[in-house]
Amino acid sequence: MAKTPDMGDIQKDLKDFFSNKYGAQVQFAQPEKEGVSADPPAEETPLPEIRFDMKPEELEAYLNEYVIRQEEAKEILATKICTHFNRIRLQEEKEPVGNIKNNIILIGSTGVGKTYLIKLIASKIGVPFVKGDATRFSETGYVGGDVDELVRSLVHEADGNIKLAEYGIIYIDEIDKIASSGNTVGPDVSRTGVQRTLLKLMEETDVDLQAPHDLTSQMENALQFQKTGKVERKRINTRNILFIVSGAFANLEEIIRKRMSVQAMGFGQGDGAKKPEDGEWLPYVTAEDLIEYGFESEFIGRLPVAAVLHKLSVDDLFQILRNPNGPVIIAKKLDFKAYGIEVDFDEESLRLIAQRAHRSGTGARGLIGTMERILIKFEKKLPSSTVKRFDVTAAVVENPERELDRILAEAPPEPAEELQVYFEEHDITLTLDEAASAALEHLAEQRGSTPENMGMELFRDYVHGLKLIQARELKITEDAIRNPGEYLDRLIKKFYENQPKST
Repeated sequence: MAKTPDMGDIQKDLKDFFSNKYGAQVQFAQPEKEGVSADPPAEETPLPEIRFDMKPEELEAYLNEYVIRQEEAKEILATKICTHFNRIRLQEEKEPVGNIKNNIILIGSTGVGKTYLIKLIASKIGVPFVKGDATRFSETGYVGGDVDELVRSLVHEADGNIKLAEYGIIYIDEIDKIASSGNTVGPDVSRTGVQRTLLKLMEETDVDLQAPHDLTSQMENALQFQKTGKVERKRINTRNILFIVSGAFANLEEIIRKRMSVQAMGFGQGDGAKKPEDGEWLPYVTAEDLIEYGFESEFIGRLPVAAVLHKLSVDDLFQILRNPNGPVIIAKKLDFKAYGIEVDFDEESLRLIAQRAHRSGTGARGLIGTMERILIKFEKKLPSSTVKRFDVTAAVVENPERELDRILAEAPPEPAEELQVYFEEHDITLTLDEAASAALEHLAEQRGSTPENMGMELFRDYVHGLKLIQARELKITEDAIRNPGEYLDRLIKKFYENQPKST
């Protein structure tokens, strides 16, 4: 196995390379020794003023506008996150003896709204926020990604303001994927290593903003050292950074059930623990269950706040679709609005969509897939038609292809089609070029009309003029749309100019 290079190895190799190419005058900063700074301490940047004064009930009320059910999780998150940021302001006035952060662990099956909740909170309170997946990280950073990179990303989200980044939120999903299965060989060793690395970050440590294995940073250091004779080391402290982790925790329910069964038998209940009324064991999780699941006790100790999200029922999914702030319906309406098409959903269709999504077993995520399967052909076909709005009904959900054919068959004629029918009744052939058709649609939109009505309004009286000049064909151009009267006058004038003069 190849040796993992440290910063000193990289700097030495770079120094040898540049010395051979440019001569001995190229110098490099010496590797930084632990406890010894490579440069004089930089001038202290004043702390940003913490103005956070939101109350827990305010944040909870905001979450209630967007998130269906999950009352316990919303209460815990709103309370502990508000307390975390309000306490930071208090700590600036008086340094506490200890600093126990309200780092949070969220537990719940896929699609119950874990990520959605955290994104809403970060957006509302306005602090720097980054999200990562635990599956991307390894202890060394060479396989997957560097755990410290999450902290560095906060500085990017804070537009380079290190002090502001030190009040950010780091959210790590799929944390259950770094739980050890109890083996001491194989991938579990790496998983345990990631836990220990995260443990340091969640407690308090300094993270160098220039990754030791980042060659670009080392090159920048080399250039800076040539100019100034020193290298500035920038670090971010994780003391006030709030860490929130989440996961689906497959098979955790079995651990909880076994523990509760043993406890129940210990109290003389020979049949073991009774199954909860809602069938969910996760709300009864303890720190001991998570340790048995494969987490280090110290790691769980740095996550003192736990919140469990419930599985979503059919009615929950239906309420998500009915919620005017729900992202699923809003996103689908925007898909069609991009083509100038308005779409509405009736209650019965939403109920059917919720029922189908629930069968997929993927929570709210199932709503998106179900919606796409029903409407994908509508999204493909309707932009090429004259349909400007349609309703999603139960019939559309149950037989989308048949309803699509019906909607297309009942679609209004093309902008020129109704005009063509009208003129054909008078034995006149009508054509609109592409520019004229586009101009007609634009004019109709400006006047709050439809292209069909606008065309009839502009050219209905042309029949009399065309009969006067004995014309059996008419080609409408963009000029005719803009000045229909002048266009017809020119045709009549041209006709009489070409007539032979009587003697």
